[in-house]
Amino acid sequence: MMSSFNSEKTSVKTAGQTLLRVIFIILILNGNLFAVRAQVESQALPQPMKKEIPTITLSNLSPPYLDYDYLKGHRGFPFQAEAVSFNLINAWWLAEISTLVYADDDFVRSRFRRAGLPQVRFFDRQSTQCYVASNDRFAIVAFRGSEIWKKKGKFDLTKVMADLKADVDIRLTDWPSGGKVHRGFRDALAEVWPDLLPYIAQLDRRGCKIWITGHSLGAALATLCGSRYGSVQGVYTFGSPRVGNDGFKEKLDVQIYRVVNSDDIVTRVPPPGVYVHVGELKYIDGDGIIKDRITDSESPESWPTDQTSDQGDATTQTNKSFGGFVPAPFRDHVPLLYAIHLWNNIIDDQR
Repeated sequence: MMSSFNSEKTSVKTAGQTLLRVIFIILILNGNLFAVRAQVESQALPQPMKKEIPTITLSNLSPPYLDYDYLKGHRGFPFQAEAVSFNLINAWWLAEISTLVYADDDFVRSRFRRAGLPQVRFFDRQSTQCYVASNDRFAIVAFRGSEIWKKKGKFDLTKVMADLKADVDIRLTDWPSGGKVHRGFRDALAEVWPDLLPYIAQLDRRGCKIWITGHSLGAALATLCGSRYGSVQGVYTFGSPRVGNDGFKEKLDVQIYRVVNSDDIVTRVPPPGVYVHVGELKYIDGDGIIKDRITDSESPESWPTDQTSDQGDATTQTNKSFGGFVPAPFRDHVPLLYAIHLWNNIIDDQR
C-alpha cells in the first residue's frame, strides 16, 4: 500500500518536473522569438539617411524651396530647448527654419504647425520680415533674409530697394548696449522692434525659452535682436555679414553661434577692420564637416579668384575651377545647403 502511494507520489513529481521543463523551454523559445521579431521590426523601420547635396544653378540659387520637406525627421531629433552649449540638432532645426521663412505666410505656418509649433506670429514691415513660432516650452524668432535673395513670382521693387538700403548703408552708428553697429541693420530691426519686443517678452514671462535665428540679412538682425533683448537661450546665425565694431563685440552678452558654409561670400562683408564678426564660429568645410576654426588653407585670402567646389554628393567635394555652375562664393550662401550639411552631420554622429 505504502509502496503504491510512494510510486504515485514519484510519478506526480516526475510529471511536475517534466511540465516545468516544457514550460521553461517554451519560455526560452518565445523569448528568442520575441527577440528575433523585435530585431526584424527594428530593421524594418526606416533609418534616417544623409541627404544628397543638390547642384545649385541660377534656377534654384534663391529661396523659397517649396518642394523641400522642411524639418523632416524632427520627431527623431526633437529641438533641445534647454541646451546651453552648441547643439547640432538645434543648429539643424534653426537652419531649416531660416530657410523656411523665405516662403509665403500660409506655407510657413503649415510647416511650423507640423513641427509642433502651433502659435505663429508674423511681423512684416518694409525691409524686415520676422516670424515668431512657439509652443508651451520654447519660441523661435526667425528673421527673413534679403528679398534680393528671395525668388518670387511677382517682382516687388519696393521690398528689394528697402533690403538694398539695409544692406548697403554701412555707416556705423551707436548701439544702446555699447559700441557701434551697421546703420542699415539697426534701422531694419527698429522697424519691427516696437511690436516684436512686447510679444517676445510675453512669451518669456510665460516660461518659453527664447531662440533667435536668421540667414544673411536675417542673421544680422538675429544678432542685433539677441543683443537688444538679452534674455535669450541662444542665437544661431547662418551666412551672417559682420554687424558691428570691436566695442559692440566687447559688450555683447548673449551666446551666439555663427555658422559659415565654406566660401560664403556674405560672411566676408562689410570688409574686416572697422567691422568684426561676433559669436562662436562653426565652419562647414568643403567636405561638409563642421569645424571650430578655419585653417589657413581654407581662409578666403588663400583661394584663387575663380575657385568653386564640385557639386557632387555629400561625401565627395573637390575643388576645381568654374565649369558652368554657380561660383562657390554665391552657391555657398544658399540657405538650403546650410540645412542639408547640418542634417548630414547629425546622421554621421549617429553612426
